[in-house]
Amino acid sequence: MPNRLDDDEIDRRLPEGWERDGDEIVRVYPFDDYLDGVTFATRVGEVADEEFHHPEITIRYDEVEVRLTSHEAGGITDADIRLADLFEAER
Repeated sequence: MPNRLDDDEIDRRLPEGWERDGDEIVRVYPFDDYLDGVTFATRVGEVADEEFHHPEITIRYDEVEVRLTSHEAGGITDADIRLADLFEAER
């Protein structure tokens, strides 16, 4: 099981545009077109599946919200930060 990161480590490593919300890290990606958001969510889902670490993804008309946490560790781990970095490359 991955080890939960402490607050200082999370603050130091959190990718730009991501915020902490309790035991999750969150980013809202804006889009001009609904289908662009759907396409992005599909790409993010494929990356997550390859990493076997699955986020909560909410698709709205003009944005996609992504939330990451490691339930088995009870908080934010290296896996969450890594996946957030990989998602940034998809944008």
